[in-house]
Amino acid sequence: MLLQITFVGIAVLAFMLFYFGTGKNAKVFVFGTLWIVISGLMSYSGFFQKTNVLPPRMIFILLPVVVLAVITYKKLNIIDVKPGYLIALHILRIPIELTLYQLFLKGKIPILMTFRGWNYDILIGISAIAIWGYYTLMPKRLNMIVFRAWNILGLLFLLSIVSIAILSAPSPIQLLAIDTPNLALITFPYTLLPAVIVPIVLLSHLLCLKRRLP
Repeated sequence: MLLQITFVGIAVLAFMLFYFGTGKNAKVFVFGTLWIVISGLMSYSGFFQKTNVLPPRMIFILLPVVVLAVITYKKLNIIDVKPGYLIALHILRIPIELTLYQLFLKGKIPILMTFRGWNYDILIGISAIAIWGYYTLMPKRLNMIVFRAWNILGLLFLLSIVSIAILSAPSPIQLLAIDTPNLALITFPYTLLPAVIVPIVLLSHLLCLKRRLP
């Protein structure tokens, strides 16, 4: 129960940091809150736990997330974006990875989804502390080449773990971790990872790449 409450707190904090990072955009807050409630209720009802159907029910998370991410990226006024909040958001990748490791210990996800397997996302979280500190103290001296490279690397790590998560989830298209499938992300509250946290992390990287510093 404590792990579940902690994870919900991480998801809410990620959303609030993104909201502040967009310059307190009202549409982001309203539509983001609605999506958290809708996806959370779907997960809580057990909707995603029926895994022997086509298309896989996670498509009802992935498709809306892609649409919302594209619309948000196009509609946001880049001048209003506050990179400091978006950089700080990536620090949450540390407790997220620690949560995933706890889920592995409970047999809910395969080891390849953790930092002991193929998931190196925790490195972005650790490095985000340094990037955020440097930007906060000396925003005009943060090297743009380094900053862009860091964001691109973060995107690649994110793409990697998302692919692993999809291919190891129990469904007709599962290719990885057959013996220890990714059960956690089809249950509440961990469905909030692909539904809320992943698109927020993705958009945070893309908006930082789009906006000039400071």
